[in-house]
Amino acid sequence: MTRTIVASATREVVIGFDQPFCVIGERINPTGRKKLAAEMVAGNFETVKQDALAQVAAGATMLDVNAGVTAVDPNATEPGLLVQTLEIVQDLVDVPLSIDSSVSAAIEAGLRVARGRPLVNSVTGEEEKLEAILPLIKKYDVPVVAISNDETGISEDPDVRFEVAKKIVQHAADYGIPAHDIVVDPLVMPIGAMGTAGQQVFRLLRRLREELKVNTTCGLSNISFGLPHRHGINAGFIPMVIGAGMTSAIMNPCRPQEMEMVRAANVLNGTDPNCYNWIMTYRDHQPAATGGAKAAAAAPTSSGGRRRGGRDARRARG
Repeated sequence: MTRTIVASATREVVIGFDQPFCVIGERINPTGRKKLAAEMVAGNFETVKQDALAQVAAGATMLDVNAGVTAVDPNATEPGLLVQTLEIVQDLVDVPLSIDSSVSAAIEAGLRVARGRPLVNSVTGEEEKLEAILPLIKKYDVPVVAISNDETGISEDPDVRFEVAKKIVQHAADYGIPAHDIVVDPLVMPIGAMGTAGQQVFRLLRRLREELKVNTTCGLSNISFGLPHRHGINAGFIPMVIGAGMTSAIMNPCRPQEMEMVRAANVLNGTDPNCYNWIMTYRDHQPAATGGAKAAAAAPTSSGGRRRGGRDARRARG
């Protein structure tokens, strides 16, 4: 059974088909968050600290840490900022971390200060990236997220994305990196733009599990991009991708609806033995009364009431 081991200084986590779904908290990332980016550039890490604590409290298994605050000379600015952010986060929480950067120098700088066994996010199938990142993965003996695109970009054909993933796994083997240390991101497309995106990723996940025998992850909210009420789509997507074989996701654990689906999938998938975590989380849960529930409770129940009378009348006519 494929098992990818990640660790903080004090805690080990196993990502695997027979393990609880691994929730990688996405919030420590300034991309699209102008306020957070400005704070980090100014040396203010209060939001980073709040996000770290909130995500762990909400049930995150790991935290993704990204410090890509600027596209202007990131090779000069990102390594130092990423190191600072990693050190702050790992002093605050004890979950394993994912070092998230597209800058090779930043990844290596992060690996030098990271405690335990972090996950590196990420490498692609581009030759330049493979040659830059895979030696670091071997040197520091850490697992890596392999994103299924290469020099040709992101293919809409899931079979092409599978071949890119296979190429990365094979290149990693050339460096002595085992397949269990490759966590493939099959690239989830927005369902609003591509109606077959869900079906594609389910099929691709099964192939990755059965043929390459690798663990998998994704940016979960990509599936709902551009749609209203995105969290409803995300929540529905979670048990379906878990059922297809996905073993982790980069997502927002502070969304209760989405975490509820993760926990439910763990119960139904057999990775929450005796429903222990579900019971411990929800044993005191009191569902909020909705308007419909209140109306139903207040509705007349005598034979003269509209709801009961209508049903009895139909029976009488039958």
